[in-house]
Amino acid sequence: MKNIPDIFIKEFDYNLPEHRIAFYPLAERDKSKLLVYRDGKIESTTFDLLPNFLSNSSSLVLNNTRVIEARILFQKQTGGIVEIFCLEPKEPFKNISEELFRKGRVQWKCFIGGASKWKQGEVLQKQILVNDKNISLGARYIEKNVDSFTIEFSWSPPEYPFIEVMHAAGSMPLPPYIKRNPVEIDAERYQTIFAQKQGSVAAPTAALHFTPRVFEDLSKKNIHAQYVTLHVGAGTFKPVKTEKISEHQMHSERFQVSLRTLENLTVDTEYAAVGTTSLRTLESLYWIGIKIIKKLLEPGKELNLGQWEAYELKNENIGFAESLRAIISLLKKENSEEAFCQTSLLIIPGYKFYSANALITNFHQPKSTLLLLVAAFIGENWKAVYDYALENEYRFLSYGDGSLLWRED
Repeated sequence: MKNIPDIFIKEFDYNLPEHRIAFYPLAERDKSKLLVYRDGKIESTTFDLLPNFLSNSSSLVLNNTRVIEARILFQKQTGGIVEIFCLEPKEPFKNISEELFRKGRVQWKCFIGGASKWKQGEVLQKQILVNDKNISLGARYIEKNVDSFTIEFSWSPPEYPFIEVMHAAGSMPLPPYIKRNPVEIDAERYQTIFAQKQGSVAAPTAALHFTPRVFEDLSKKNIHAQYVTLHVGAGTFKPVKTEKISEHQMHSERFQVSLRTLENLTVDTEYAAVGTTSLRTLESLYWIGIKIIKKLLEPGKELNLGQWEAYELKNENIGFAESLRAIISLLKKENSEEAFCQTSLLIIPGYKFYSANALITNFHQPKSTLLLLVAAFIGENWKAVYDYALENEYRFLSYGDGSLLWRED
């Protein structure tokens, strides 16, 4: 593939001792450490002081997705346990939130733990309490897909939406590297304080550090919060198993952005993306706007971006605001208040950024697509940043400490 940098995943490996992984959250969200990187210099502070490092009247872009209780256990009559990890509704669908409010019967793509114990067509049953009412929940194995299974859930009585059934039957889908069962505190702490639109199976973890106190201090500096919604899929934890990045198949995620937010983003001149999901959303919006300008999207079809399209498309130096205005124009033409999109964008070193000046993010797994994004954003100095964090006892991964990284152009 032309224009795709020839990058080997082994160049993005580092030694992460298990004792550096945060298995539980800190007692206070905003008391985590914060590593600040700018112009090759590193300093250490705490997250509650984040506003001190951001410019007055700038903006933060945050992902307001809400994690759903996607992990549901069933016990077979033989005693064996089958774990169902709900990923997303079976296609076609446009809005995950709408699908979560379907009643009586739904079909979802799922991961299955103990799939060998479950025969196709077999129905598993369990009794649950929804709003103090006994509900009979069934799960039927429909088919095996390339990288998931299709499972049909049905429940009786059927008047409750699936999201309430999940809330009663399921538990928080903690990342695979947090090797413990969910406990009561996870229901609150593996969720941002501003989580709103349900649909994620993993938290936008950079935003877990935010508290009302931090938002109040941001407001004093006239720093505005803009919200996008990207529903984080389990693919965010998918390891890169190929030798070359160009051979890796990136997962697809759905996101939505309101017309008002798009308009606000065309006015802002400096902003930080909170989390890799927010940054991926912003950059995907840019290239979707380019596709609209170039008439590469069919009218009425879902707005989408493929894995490598950003590296192949010509953009004639069109700026971020101009590209967003193309999306705004399309939404107004269609009398729509929200853009629903899908992206498979893989951001790797060599990628040129068009949106955020800064990235607030946690510390990511070795040889992961999230680490590749960080390396693309700050260049070779990602190694110095991670070495510093390891040497100074930062806590890593989802429940770990944070960083504020300023872009290297």
